[in-house]
Amino acid sequence: MDWKKIYDEKLVSVKEAAKRIESGDTAWFGPCSSAPIQLMEEIADRADELKDVDLISGMALHPYKFLQSPDYIGKLNYHTIFYGPFERSVYKFGNVNVNSVHLSEIFYALKNIYKTNVLLADVSLPDEEGYLYYGPMGVAANGEVAEIADKIIVQVNKFQPKVSGVKHKVHVSEVDCICEYDHKLPELPQPPVTDIDKKIAELILPLIPDGATIQIGLGGLANAVGYGLESKKDLACHTEMFTDSMVHLAKEGVMNGKMYAAFGLGGTELYEFVGEGKVQLAPISTVNRPDEVAKNDNFVSINACLMADLTGQVGSESLGHNLYSSTGGQLDYVKGANGSKGGQSFLCMPSTRKVKDGSLKSTITLSFPAGEIITTPRSEVMNIVTEFGIANLYNKPIYQRVEEMISIAHPDFRESLRKEAVQAGMIRE
Repeated sequence: MDWKKIYDEKLVSVKEAAKRIESGDTAWFGPCSSAPIQLMEEIADRADELKDVDLISGMALHPYKFLQSPDYIGKLNYHTIFYGPFERSVYKFGNVNVNSVHLSEIFYALKNIYKTNVLLADVSLPDEEGYLYYGPMGVAANGEVAEIADKIIVQVNKFQPKVSGVKHKVHVSEVDCICEYDHKLPELPQPPVTDIDKKIAELILPLIPDGATIQIGLGGLANAVGYGLESKKDLACHTEMFTDSMVHLAKEGVMNGKMYAAFGLGGTELYEFVGEGKVQLAPISTVNRPDEVAKNDNFVSINACLMADLTGQVGSESLGHNLYSSTGGQLDYVKGANGSKGGQSFLCMPSTRKVKDGSLKSTITLSFPAGEIITTPRSEVMNIVTEFGIANLYNKPIYQRVEEMISIAHPDFRESLRKEAVQAGMIRE
């Protein structure tokens, strides 16, 4: 049968598509720029007709109704695999459930823990063969979920780019329901680059060789490093997230090797670039596997963290019991860098943070506060960086770790940290 006829037979309104969701369903919907926003809002309007529907996604970039009121709990329950700024702002309403899962393990969790049976996806216009593309963000998980879903409901959006890669598209014959709604893709706001970000980047950049394969995360520090790589040559990337800075490096001819990612997230220029097919996308469960990462020689992983103790344990998800972020792919890439020939990983943070009373506290501490989540164990950590230097901890004994960590602490806290370490018996006086 002609795919266009199949398309027309499956085409319904957004409101009708939302009616395909039933009580007890567990649905994955694309995060960030891959979310079928209007479809999700129509499902929210049906909440009183539904019971025990679990909606799984991550790092929402749209203020969904079902996240802003406790009235939806028990009807539409939201689960995030990456806790972002908007989820933090609505956590108080009680309908955000945070999963601590390595990004390389997302598909395992969706299949075996959540037992996902529905895919809700924002997709491109069909190509000449009738394929709908998941876009720069959706490839991370949509293609794998499509293989286990009982129902695939797509929202066709002319602004969603056609991308290249693996498990990056679905044919109209394979979906159960099609609706249409054109909307521009939500962009990820870029935080400013601080002076501390610049100082940290200046310490790391000389250590990145020409020809390196890089991974960088979110935030001002990532931008400071990414844009700071302009003077390098023949870079490549193997990264969960293809960034705005990587687009810049590619257009400048600096990144002329392979560009391999689980998703692209940023501004319109990035979405257009990824839509030109220059970046090869694949499911994050493959891209983030440490053994796959380690196949890249001279691999460099650069990520931000929140705090570390004197032995090199790293926390990147919370401040005490207060959740701030998620497990993400940090440990995936630290382990991958450890296995790479010539690999390096850098976990970066300011040496201090400001607390509610306006005073400064050291981000390097003798021990973590109660409830602090350890994201990367000290046995995997290679380098921790503050604006005062780089502590190389890899496989070093405790007393050397403590000395290295004190050396990169803020000068105002070094003496007290040393006294605490002596009293704890970690180093000799």
